[in-house]
Amino acid sequence: MAALFTGKVLKGDREREEVETERELNRALENKVLLLYFGAGRCPRCRQFSPILKDFFLRLTEEFHVERAAQLGLVYVSRDETEEEQRAFLRSMPRRWLALPFGDTFKKELELRFGVAEVPAVVVLKPTGEVILANAVEEIRRLGPSCFRNWQEAAELVDRNFRLAEDFDQRSPKSITDPLRRLKYRVEKTKEEEEEEEKEEESP
Repeated sequence: MAALFTGKVLKGDREREEVETERELNRALENKVLLLYFGAGRCPRCRQFSPILKDFFLRLTEEFHVERAAQLGLVYVSRDETEEEQRAFLRSMPRRWLALPFGDTFKKELELRFGVAEVPAVVVLKPTGEVILANAVEEIRRLGPSCFRNWQEAAELVDRNFRLAEDFDQRSPKSITDPLRRLKYRVEKTKEEEEEEEKEEESP
């Protein structure tokens, strides 16, 4: 997938850094399902969809929601009217999102290549660059993070260790308290052991 952006510069961490070398691109994009998000901060339909996409992405990649981040990357391809509009939009989105620099002519090439006529549009790609889904906006709206499993299998990224956010949610009440319980158990166990040792020392 990094081959799609070979020789290009991508912005990372809300435009605070540049991802441009082959090694950086490979680390950011290789062996991942890649989403190309064509949108604009002021577009009414995008303003409705962007929070949904943000939540979708976070629930698949943030440790708060999953034990292990999904093999998922996203590149924002902006139709914002100004660079400041693009920056303002990205500041409200996840840090892991990458973005094509404002005004980059490669945007037109991507739009033509993937047949993007209107926004919002989310093109889902395999690591090879093959299209899994031409526009996943409605699928993301309808199915949420669960649709990633289908993409993962289509991209041959099946990972037995990966668990969806929904699976994690089912365990969340237990998983939140478990560490405290285990810590309490260890502390109590240690106290018991100390008391046993004291008794042994006191006994003749």
